[in-house]
Amino acid sequence: MMISTWRKRRTERRVAKRGLMEDITSIELVIPRHFTCPISLDLMKDPVTLSTGITYDRENIEKWIEAGNQTCPITNQTLRNGEPIPNHSIRKMIQQWCVENKDHGIERIPTPRIPVTSSEVVELHAKISKEMHDSEVCKELVSEVKKLVNESERNKRCFVTNGTTQVLSAAFVAFSEEINMKNASTGEVILSTLKTILPLDGESKSNLGSISSLRCMVWFLNNGSLSSRRNAVFLLKDILKMEEHDKVEILLGMGGALEGLVKLVKEPICPTTTKASLLAIYHMVNPSHSSSFANKKAQSRFADVGLVELLVEMLVDCEKSICEKALGVLDGICSSIEGRKRAYSYALTVPVLVKKLLRVSDLATEFSVSILWKIGKNEKRENGGDVLVEALKLGAFQKLLLLLQVGCSETTKEKASVLLKLLNVHKDRAECVDSLDFKSLKRPF
Repeated sequence: MMISTWRKRRTERRVAKRGLMEDITSIELVIPRHFTCPISLDLMKDPVTLSTGITYDRENIEKWIEAGNQTCPITNQTLRNGEPIPNHSIRKMIQQWCVENKDHGIERIPTPRIPVTSSEVVELHAKISKEMHDSEVCKELVSEVKKLVNESERNKRCFVTNGTTQVLSAAFVAFSEEINMKNASTGEVILSTLKTILPLDGESKSNLGSISSLRCMVWFLNNGSLSSRRNAVFLLKDILKMEEHDKVEILLGMGGALEGLVKLVKEPICPTTTKASLLAIYHMVNPSHSSSFANKKAQSRFADVGLVELLVEMLVDCEKSICEKALGVLDGICSSIEGRKRAYSYALTVPVLVKKLLRVSDLATEFSVSILWKIGKNEKRENGGDVLVEALKLGAFQKLLLLLQVGCSETTKEKASVLLKLLNVHKDRAECVDSLDFKSLKRPF
């Protein structure tokens, strides 16, 4: 009887407690109006006040200003100063209110980091420009820039808007004239910070495209740490656009430049570095117009250092993005006689190219067709081998027919049509794969 009574009382207490909690949670919590942002109507996390006296959440008002608006959203008055001022009083009141209402599930907003201002950025720039020939001081100042840039996207935008890439690229030029193992850490910090705020503007590219700067980046490619090698190739990729033939010519004349890029492909650091290396090489071997002597020279040079075989081996098993870039580089190299000779002599070339048709992406297919077209149309004159016969045996004829049926670009269509004519000549010498083998092939669209 006593046990039964105790159980009854315990159940009553539980029901009463649950009912009390339901009553507490059912109370609607109203956020004080002056704690909410007039734009989003949400609780402000970083309240700031404009020159008009109205307080907003920093993220919301900065989006408003960055969109090109020069007025206060509430008063519609023209802003005298575009830099919002942190409202510490309101922030402390909001934090106190959050603490008092923690039982309602309200979490205390953290104290925000004060973002860098344009005047502070300009001041840092002036110090770097003044001390850029003092390796240690320059390193400390650039490290401060990097720290602030990494704190928030807002800080990064502020530095970029105020021309930080131009100042840092000029500092790198000054550093590159006196590079050695003792002061290498300064160059590494500059490279790392520049990589963080990519892409570069025209003036920065011009600075970094100087002979001393390019030589310095090549030095890092071959002698630097893994991170500095990675940062150097990202900057080179941004500098080596297809129209920069003079930069290609300069790099071709520097010992270790090509070898350093190929090493990053052969001994990968990470997928993003491999992609950056391939893109840098792609810009070197693919001219924007067919008469670029520098690009033709680069094609031959990369073939001579064994890049054709390396790319074909990479293509056997790699992800889509790397596959597309590797095929793009291989297509550029095969525009040269040396590149095609390497492709003819390597046993995996044709099997890998035929395999990539209609298997990876439209872009990979276009590059594969282009490479097969280049080695196919020149085979009789340059090789005298059986590349086309091998392609037939591997099912290239059927895949090219299917490609024309499912659709492709006009350029690829023309090259595929030429290839079909070339392959058709050898059909009596090879037993083709039955077209039914492709009945389950997924179309690329």
